[in-house]
Amino acid sequence: MTPNPPGATQAIDAASVDAAIQSRLSARAFLPTPVSRDTLEHILQVAARAPSGTNTQPWKVYVLQGPSRDRLVDKVCAAHDALRADPSLADQYREAYDYYPTQWVSPYIDRRRENGWGLYGLLGIGKGDKDKMHAQHQRNFRFFDAPVGLMFTIDKIMGRGSLVDYGMFLQNIMIAARAQGLHTCPQAAWNGFARIILPHIGAGESEMLVCGMALGHADPDDKVNGFITPRESVASFTHWLG
Repeated sequence: MTPNPPGATQAIDAASVDAAIQSRLSARAFLPTPVSRDTLEHILQVAARAPSGTNTQPWKVYVLQGPSRDRLVDKVCAAHDALRADPSLADQYREAYDYYPTQWVSPYIDRRRENGWGLYGLLGIGKGDKDKMHAQHQRNFRFFDAPVGLMFTIDKIMGRGSLVDYGMFLQNIMIAARAQGLHTCPQAAWNGFARIILPHIGAGESEMLVCGMALGHADPDDKVNGFITPRESVASFTHWLG
């Protein structure tokens, strides 16, 4: 089926668009099945139609597969272990921007707690089980075994509005991946290890890490991929003005 050209008034198959969006989830277990470069290039080409202020297109993408992926996994997992052993190292691993608020308030803290309790409860990880929590958190730094890791950077000179643009680009990647039968997991967990990641991927000194992403074929037999987060109703977040 030929896709609609830019500017077309309606998608050819609106139900498929809805299905791609509604079936997206943050997969936390992947199969080792490889993803071809052609497929990845197609996803990125589609995603690049994301809007951006004055068409600045502020995204830069680094694709990690094979040895480059594995080396980064080893480096960051080692740093993550070292940080646990010596919390004073935290000053070396600071995020370049605040992804989360410095002070949590309702309803956001309530949703965060519900998410954590739901995920860790499914995995059988109790509140005080620090070893299992550490191991599960480190799954992030193994890309949840996905064969493809993506790192996204932005030039530091760009304003906060460009992060809004970036979010639309990232969402496009995730939806375009669903159209190819693939799943993803966007990951801000990597951000604190930017000092390791940026040199590894060859990013310039002017670049800031935005986030990482795991991409591949989700493991349908792993129970963690049955964890579906709830969403608020339209009525709860919408104000109709007439």
